[in-house]
Parts: sequence; C-alpha cells; structure tokens
Amino acid sequence: MDARSRVLTRLADLNLSLEPNAHVELGAGAVARLPQALAAVGQRRAFVVTDRGLRATGIVDRVLDLLREAGIETDLFDGVEPNPSTDSIDQAAEQVRQFGEAAVVAVGGGSALDAAKGIALLAANPGVAADYDYRAVPQSPGRPIVAVPTTAGTGAETNGFGVIEDRTARCKVYLGHGSVRPRQVILDPELTLGLPALATAATGMDALVHGIESLASRGANPFSVAYATQAVTLVADSLVAAVEDGSDLEARSRLLVGSHLAGLALSLSGLGLVHGIAHAVTNHCGAPHGLALTSVLDEVMSRSVPAATGPYAVVATAMGVGSSASSAEENARAAVRAVRELADRVQARLPLRELGLQQDAVAAVARGALADAVSSNHPRQFSQAEVEQVLVGAW
Repeated sequence: MDARSRVLTRLADLNLSLEPNAHVELGAGAVARLPQALAAVGQRRAFVVTDRGLRATGIVDRVLDLLREAGIETDLFDGVEPNPSTDSIDQAAEQVRQFGEAAVVAVGGGSALDAAKGIALLAANPGVAADYDYRAVPQSPGRPIVAVPTTAGTGAETNGFGVIEDRTARCKVYLGHGSVRPRQVILDPELTLGLPALATAATGMDALVHGIESLASRGANPFSVAYATQAVTLVADSLVAAVEDGSDLEARSRLLVGSHLAGLALSLSGLGLVHGIAHAVTNHCGAPHGLALTSVLDEVMSRSVPAATGPYAVVATAMGVGSSASSAEENARAAVRAVRELADRVQARLPLRELGLQQDAVAAVARGALADAVSSNHPRQFSQAEVEQVLVGAW
C-alpha cells in the first residue's frame, strides 16, 4: 500500500454524512456585504460577539457602523476572553435574551467564534452553558450565526461546536450543536492585516496542525484529505511571508483560505493528540492555543511516524519537501523536520516553561490530555508515560 492510499479509509467501507457548508463571501472588502448576510438569515437585528482587544483596533466599530448604516439594530458583547469560559457565555446569553430575537454576528478569532456558538444556543434555550456539551440535544435550534473571522487559524467558522473552558472542572468542554454552525461566513483578508507577528505565527501554526492532524486522524476520509492537503500547502507557502510582512495581502489571503479549508477538513475527520495536549496545557497555565500546539507538535509527530507514515508523507509533499526518490518513511521524517523548521522560523515554538507551565503539573496535564475526546482519534494511542515524556521534552 503506497503512502497516499494509507491516508484513506476503504471506500467500500465508508459510511459518511455530509452537510451543506455555509455560504461564503471571500475577498478583500467582503465585510461590506455583511448587511446582505444578515438579510440572508432573515434578520434585521444583530447581536455582535467579540473581545475588547479587537474592539480597540477599530474593526468592531467599523462593523457596527456598517450595520447601523444599513438600518440594522445592534447590541454588543465584547467580554470574550482569550480562552472563552462557560461563565462569560452565560453572561452574554442573558444579555442576548434581553435584547430579543436577533442573529449572532461573531467578529474575531477562534475565541469569539467559539463563544458565539454557545451564546446563540443559549439564547434560544433554557439553562446554562455547562448543560450543552456536544452530546446534549437542545429544546430549540440556536439563533443563526454570521461569522466574520479576523485571524487565519482556527477555522471555527466551519462548524457548530466551540472549545470552551470550564474553570470549575479545569477542563475543556465541546459546546454547541449543528444548528449553530455559521450559516453565512465573511472571509475578508483585509481584516487580518493588523494582526501582530506572533499572533499571526500562532494562529497560522494552528491551521497547519489542523491540516496535519486531519490527514493523520482515524477519521480521515477522501473529503477531509482533499481539504487538508490543500490547507497544508497554502499555510506552509504563506506563513513566513505573512509573519515577516503583515501587510502582504496575498499571503494573508492564502492563510485565510488555508485556515478555512483546514476547518472543513477537521469538521469531517476530527483531530488528534496534539490538540488534546494543547487543551490540557492551556487549562493549567492559560497558554495561547496556537503556541501550546506548536510546543509539542514535532515531538508528537516524531513518535507517531510508524503509525502515520502515509499521512505524514502527504504532508511532506504538500509542504514541498517530499521526494519521489525517497521512501514513505523518509518523506514522513522530512515532514517532521519541515514542521519544526517552519515553527522556528516564525518563532512560534516556545518551551512550555516559557508559556507558564510548571514542571510539577506534567502528570496532571498528561492525564487531562488523554481524557480529552480528540486524543482517541490519534493514529496511535499514547500511554500516560509517553505523554509525560512529550511534555518533559517540550518543557
């Protein structure tokens, strides 16, 4: 079996349900079409969800002005944290219930988009955020969401579930429902131009990990592989340029499309252990998600090559480092090196100690990583001791 066929499930055994994707408006200046996106979901009122940092850039006020000039009544919640919590979602849900019937407009990075899903679901249902993990069946569909991502990384605009922090339990919960998958998406690369270099690097690496883990996951299928392969190519080809010159609109555009494709891929295939570890790291020290991922990525990949030779060989080809003269394993190892070199070049690979993780938390983080739902989708199962070794190696 060759490297590429190793990625794919036997088609004769495949049983897969595909849902239509959101309507997407892509292009520089596409945010101007936001009023039409509201009309498409049947709303003339908008509850805007964002964070205070983005509001300080002027982007949120620009969106609010655009909506008001179109005669759309608005309300604003700008209290989303870098790692959104069930507490803030409960607070925003009460605000939107008081505001009344409206579409939820999510403006920002993955945190704002993830929070918006919980808010939209609670706006139409009783209870609190903790009641609505991915296994819950809500009484009513959530409010419609229009997503306006301002970072190129999470691809959160492609699915109906958010990764939310339950501070009481010190764990991540997957909160959402199919009804709160964004119906309209605005992909405007101009909105990403002001993102600082480190944030660009961290979110870009997040998108790259999405593509890599989607390819290697147990749930990989022909559709996810197609999306993920192109995502890896676009991100690897443009991340350095976007980090070195934040005003490079072509690089920003390629990153944004790559992020979106990686989001479509992971929505079909699921992710893996790199995300499981990163979630646990963030729970313990609040590290930015993209940096937490990058800190352990090459270590997890190195240990996974025997079980993911084919998928990683595809990564090598997508990143331009594969060779037809090399074996699948050689190409897989080349992918690991290329990922490490890219992360170092954009200065996104930091030791866990610099991200705030205490060494005495390693065992607890490893337990949390293995308990995370995404970790069981990794191509091979790691033991507690192996995850601890990954963490110590990255510390």
